[in-house]
Amino acid sequence: MTAKEILKYLQAGERTALIKRADEVRKEHCGNKVILRGLIEFSNYCARNCLYCGLRRDNGSLRRYRMKPSEIIKASYGACEEGMKTLVLQSGDDFYYGVDDIRGIIKDIKKRFPDTAITLSVGERPDDEYKAFFNCGADRYLLRHETMNERLYKKLHPGQSLKERIRILEFLRKTGYQVGAGCVVGLPGQAIEDLRGDILFLQDFQPDMIGIGPFIPQSNTPLAESSIASVDFALKVIALARVVTKNSHMPATTALATLDEGCGHILGLNAGCNVIMVNFTPSKLKKDYAIYDNKVSVSLKRAEAAVLKSGREVTFERGDSLKR
Repeated sequence: MTAKEILKYLQAGERTALIKRADEVRKEHCGNKVILRGLIEFSNYCARNCLYCGLRRDNGSLRRYRMKPSEIIKASYGACEEGMKTLVLQSGDDFYYGVDDIRGIIKDIKKRFPDTAITLSVGERPDDEYKAFFNCGADRYLLRHETMNERLYKKLHPGQSLKERIRILEFLRKTGYQVGAGCVVGLPGQAIEDLRGDILFLQDFQPDMIGIGPFIPQSNTPLAESSIASVDFALKVIALARVVTKNSHMPATTALATLDEGCGHILGLNAGCNVIMVNFTPSKLKKDYAIYDNKVSVSLKRAEAAVLKSGREVTFERGDSLKR
């Protein structure tokens, strides 16, 4: 799509035609199955100080936790025994876990469940660590680009740069990972033209996976009083991402389900998504992974119900990249 076409869709008051087009593209290139993946949020410590995230370093109100490697492995086993063929191990940028810690976790899971795909989402790390994780069995890496507006990125992510973020994404792909990118819709200070830039980036980079969710403020951040993003507008961006990338795997995000508990996942699936993340974080810790307020916990039962209500088929397959 051209920049002009993308902007026209974003500015349009009506989204029915776009949603229909995205759904047709999804059906043609990804089929009718919805892949369920297991998510384990193993640490809510973070060295970064992003203005919108509840895990930010300066949030002194958050009850912090770190799962022991043995606890992460136990939770991973539980998810695999429930049928998950992909595990997403996620945390803040927490350097408490060294290379050997993460490598040990990957190796242990792969030894017990060799056919399980492991996705890491542990933020910005040195290049040699990315290589070490990949060489011991990590398959995928999620690192959302957040926004392609360099000025806005710098403002929201003190001490970090968009240029470095994109460099890391390119390095991850070169290393051999299946790579996930994505953006936040409705960030304070974000313009429609910025979202056009996000769609153009996704069209050019063609990530294996894309995560797009609406902005939801967190009460203990500098942006606590900012407005919640529009679900309808987020769906437009999701649909556009599907149209321009065709066969990238795209989750109907937890943020959508948080803003619309009854239909959020279904709306995402109808707009072109083909994945749902099921949360296998230990129950006592889930509420403390407070990246935004009132974050829902997606159970296996809830995910399966959403898929069935959308008229689609549940699958537990690995769901490797369709671009390879």
